[in-house]
Amino acid sequence: MPNRSTILFPLLLLSVLALLTLWIDHTVKAPEKKPDGSDRHDPDYILRNFTTTRTDNLGNLRYILKAAQMKHYPDDDSTDLLKPHFGQYAIGKPYTQIAGDRGFVSSDGEVVEFMNNVKVTRDAFGDRGEMNVYTEYLKVMPDLEKSTTDQPVMITQAPKTVIYATGMIYDKKQQTMELLSKVKIHYEHPDDTPPVASPVTKKSKPKVISNQKRAAH
Repeated sequence: MPNRSTILFPLLLLSVLALLTLWIDHTVKAPEKKPDGSDRHDPDYILRNFTTTRTDNLGNLRYILKAAQMKHYPDDDSTDLLKPHFGQYAIGKPYTQIAGDRGFVSSDGEVVEFMNNVKVTRDAFGDRGEMNVYTEYLKVMPDLEKSTTDQPVMITQAPKTVIYATGMIYDKKQQTMELLSKVKIHYEHPDDTPPVASPVTKKSKPKVISNQKRAAH
C-alpha cells in the first residue's frame, strides 16, 4: 500500500500542474481581435479649430483649451492635438498660457502634454515682470496647477533675467519654480539701462554719454 501511494502522489502532482498550466495559458491568452476594428488605433472623429472650456463649482472659468485640430482614439480614449493652446485662469493669480506644435490629452483629462516649440507665458503681476519659458516638452496637470519637464528650458523674466536649466517643476498654486540641474543665470540690474541720447539737430551737437553696465552671472 505505501508503494502505491508513493507512485500515485507524483502522478497526481503532475496532473495538478498540467491543469494549472492550462488555466494560466487560458487566462493570459491575448484577446482575439474584434472584427469591427474597434481595437485599432484609428481616430473615431476629428475636429478642426475647436475650443473647450472648464469651470469651477461656482461657474468661474478655470481653463480653456483650443487647437487647430483634434483627433480622438477610441481604443485608449486618448486625444492628439495640433497647434494646441492652453490658458489657465485663477482669481487673484496671473493669467498663464501654454502653446506648442503638438499635444496629447489623457483619457481622464487630468494630463495635457505639449511637444515641440513649447512656450509658456505668465503675465506680469505685482512687482513681478512677465515670465516666458521655452522648452521642447511640458507635462501639465491642470487641476493640480503644476507643470513639469525633464528637458532643457530657457526662462526669461522681465526686465533682464535669463535662466538656463535642465528639468523644471512649476507650481502655480504655491508660485514656486524648482530647477533640477545645470542651472545658469544671467541677471542685470534694472537700473543699468542705457540712457537715451538727445536727438541730433542742425543747431545742436550730440551729447557724449558714458554708461557702465553691471552683469551678474
